[in-house]
Amino acid sequence: MKAAVLTEPAPISARPLRIGDLARPQPGAGQVLLKVRACGVCRTDLHITEGELPRLRSPLIPGHQIVGDVIDGATTQVPLRARVGVSWIGGTDGTCWYCRRHRENLCDAPTFTGYSVDGGYAEFAVARDDFVFPLPAALDDLHAAPLLCAGIIGFRSLRVAEVQRGERVGLFGFGASAHLAIEVLHAWNCTVYVSTRGDSHRKLAQSLGAAWVGGENDQPPVELDRAITFAPSGDVVVAALSSLRKGGVVAINAIHLDRVPEFDYDRLLWGERQLRSVTNMTRADARDFLQTAAEIGIRPQVTEFRLAEANEALLAVKHDIIDGAAVIVP
Repeated sequence: MKAAVLTEPAPISARPLRIGDLARPQPGAGQVLLKVRACGVCRTDLHITEGELPRLRSPLIPGHQIVGDVIDGATTQVPLRARVGVSWIGGTDGTCWYCRRHRENLCDAPTFTGYSVDGGYAEFAVARDDFVFPLPAALDDLHAAPLLCAGIIGFRSLRVAEVQRGERVGLFGFGASAHLAIEVLHAWNCTVYVSTRGDSHRKLAQSLGAAWVGGENDQPPVELDRAITFAPSGDVVVAALSSLRKGGVVAINAIHLDRVPEFDYDRLLWGERQLRSVTNMTRADARDFLQTAAEIGIRPQVTEFRLAEANEALLAVKHDIIDGAAVIVP
């Protein structure tokens, strides 16, 4: 099969992914073999490729937003030719304190698709049969792929922030995840305020019905009930916190932050404001979000790349030169 392989992390400008021929993987016990239809490109893939996250496997095939057909290893729950999705969490131990308390996103020994095991920047991939998700027919391949991480983790961010119907919600950063979360917020009758860099991102937020759109340093015109940050920047976290009412919550949707700057506790955090981090996702998050996405007709804005253009897709994500999500189609 053809695959994009990372051997040595390096700045994406050096194009560290090499496109080559590998043996097709074989499913083991409890696994299915997928013929990959599409694979979304996530900012976490960029952190892995550039070495901002510790190396867990080398060589590695990145990619953890996989849409594929089951062609081997089928079960009664996952039949042959079923079209399924695979996300960031590729498996958990099922026995640790967190798993036993329905918090598998915090598992002590998780498997990460495209990080600790090979992912979907390839023509074929294997996955645990209990960590794949049947995809509604209403979601085509290209538009289903970004839902499998950016969409699910955005949905979990709304849950971590405890968003209630009809509230005022701020989205700080407006890329692949935020432009899906806003659709859910509209379905919940929330009023959405967006602070983001980049004129094209601001135009996209306006086109998707944000009540107010400003630059990354602009303050929303009202106090927010909830805020979610999507940029890997400590400064953005402080900006979100400064926009919050007393008793409000900021959910930080980032696997990595550049730093956490000093801030005025008395002015910004006192008053039972809360800062929370968003960590991974659960299978319940995935099932609930995919059902919601199909019901309300979420259709992400996507830019398609060929497998041979995997480095270019990551460059586009790094430099925010596309709106919405990048998707690799082998």
